[in-house]
Amino acid sequence: MLKVNDINVYYGNIHAIKGVSFEVNSGETVSLIGANGAGKSTILQTVSGLLRSKTGFIEFMGEDISHIEPFSLVTKGIAHVPEGRRVFLHMSVKENLEMGAFTRKDKEIEKDLSGVFQRFPRLKERLNQEAGTLSGGEQQMLAMGRALMSRPKLLILDEPSMGLAPILVQQIFDIIRELNKGGTTILLVEQNAEMALRISNRAYVLESGKVVLSGTGKDLAESDTVKKAYLGG
Repeated sequence: MLKVNDINVYYGNIHAIKGVSFEVNSGETVSLIGANGAGKSTILQTVSGLLRSKTGFIEFMGEDISHIEPFSLVTKGIAHVPEGRRVFLHMSVKENLEMGAFTRKDKEIEKDLSGVFQRFPRLKERLNQEAGTLSGGEQQMLAMGRALMSRPKLLILDEPSMGLAPILVQQIFDIIRELNKGGTTILLVEQNAEMALRISNRAYVLESGKVVLSGTGKDLAESDTVKKAYLGG
């Protein structure tokens, strides 16, 4: 579904991403793990068209999307839940969710809204509340719900558990697992490597902007190198 080939991304003179290649097959959950500053979020922003690579290409469903504008990628089936949630703080929960369906013209928006409320009952309770007054966990649910309203083929999640209480972290990961079982392909960046590997078919380990290891979630969770660096083993 997604093929990233030899991308090199710079911030001014800083070479942040160095020749990274990876792929995500339809129906998979694939994680990018690594320490802070390894380049994980930069890669996601490049896939989403928010940043550009100097080299290589990015293909989605067989089409080169390397130079396509971010808003056009939403209509092609990519939804990105950014780090830090980035909900529209002064809009209501309902308005945020409706924004997720902004590019759609079909008649099933209400049905999908009901689906989001089924998955996130808390959002239904807060329907007319301003998003800025929600807790961190509720905002994360809202950001994910908003992304789902675009009916994505590929859901990109950047640090979905950041700053959440352990009980909410478990809940968010259960939802990610459920979404994947329901047919949504997921590309996940997550600081909590243990949880990420547990729900991933495959994963790539990043260090200083390079892929240094890849394998199945299970194999990497059992790797001594990964245990030592990221799992406190």
